Amino acid sequence: MQKINEFVARLLVKFQEVKEEAGQTLVEYGLIVALLSIAAIVILGTLGGNIVDVFTKVSTELQNAQTP
Repeated sequence: MQKINEFVARLLVKFQEVKEEAGQTLVEYGLIVALLSIAAIVILGTLGGNIVDVFTKVSTELQNAQTP
């Protein structure tokens, strides 16, 4: 009976370890997503004006190419 109790106790300890690691992994993924979001916002904020200018220029060139 003691061996069964030890086995169950070991299983419970392993289950707790897996549960804690899963939570830790979720937090790590959350931090990665947050950092990538911040980087995307900074990059788009910095280059936003330039991107608008490029698309405006391309649009103008396409309109000029279509008119005879």
